[in-house]
Amino acid sequence: MGERSHPSIGDRPGTGRRMFTIFPVLAAVLLVLVGTAALVGAYPLDFGDVLAVLRAALTGGPAPDGQSMSVLLSIRLPRIAAALVLGACLASAGTVYQQIFRNPLVSPDILGVSAGAGLGAVAGIFLSLSVFGIQALAFLGGLGAVGMVLLIASAVRRQDSVLVLVLSGIVIGALAGSVTSLIKVLADPYDQLPAITFWLLGSLAAVNLDDVAAALPVALLGLLPLVVLRWKVDILSMGDEEARSLGLDVKKTRLVLIAGATLMTAAVVSFAGVVGWVGLIIPHLARMLVGPGFVRLLPAAALIGAAFMLAVDTLARTVSSTEVPLGIITSLIGAPIFVLLLARGRRVWS
Repeated sequence: MGERSHPSIGDRPGTGRRMFTIFPVLAAVLLVLVGTAALVGAYPLDFGDVLAVLRAALTGGPAPDGQSMSVLLSIRLPRIAAALVLGACLASAGTVYQQIFRNPLVSPDILGVSAGAGLGAVAGIFLSLSVFGIQALAFLGGLGAVGMVLLIASAVRRQDSVLVLVLSGIVIGALAGSVTSLIKVLADPYDQLPAITFWLLGSLAAVNLDDVAAALPVALLGLLPLVVLRWKVDILSMGDEEARSLGLDVKKTRLVLIAGATLMTAAVVSFAGVVGWVGLIIPHLARMLVGPGFVRLLPAAALIGAAFMLAVDTLARTVSSTEVPLGIITSLIGAPIFVLLLARGRRVWS
């Protein structure tokens, strides 16, 4: 009782006062990016077009220009929704992984989730399955990869559990990547290989509202334990011995959090492909703004991740006549940002 009235573990002095400014600013930036993404593109729209389309869609009134309505409702709004969900989920999952492993270098790839989901999708494309079949295999591949990692970790009991999980994730990710490469060699170079390569680089070009609607419940299910156990994440970040001394079931809590973060990652990778760096750099940026306290860090990372991914997707479809895969842009942006973060040498785990 009274737990919520105290600052979270690791909060810096003055952090609470900054929240009244930081979160409204993040929300405003996100709204501006949503508006920009709706207006710009190969078929530009103005603010009046957007309002007319939305009014017609919500009230059933007379439809405006058919082309504008089709572009906004069938293409841009689904991509905006997908980018928001994708960025928020990857950033949230990366934040959880970094907190519970007490390692600022981990990301959703750490347990082989992205590699496993990529293998599943590549197998679906190779087998010429439907879009739903490809997404289902991607989702199962991500869950299967994590299942293998946890199985290895449970079998190796004499070593440090966190170290075994990380190393197992690297091994399973490498194995999934090798099988993916084998399938690429065997794939039809004129039909299947371009689709496989483009998917592995990440893209929202073919996404629709049905894809987002199918992934959203799974992502929310994964988010649930992160929210419910948000107070315990800070205790885990203190170290296993300290957490046990405070009465926390370390193994069970960490397993539940890993499962939730994995569900979120697999859900979005299933429709967007493999998009790197988001789950690595966004938690750092959020931590610099709101401190390491997870109660504030999680929503901040979700907002920044959603805004970042929406900006990247808007850039991907407008920077040239040919759409640029998301993974290329996130790598070009993420690598320099991460180098700057390392160069600053800022302590964020104190």
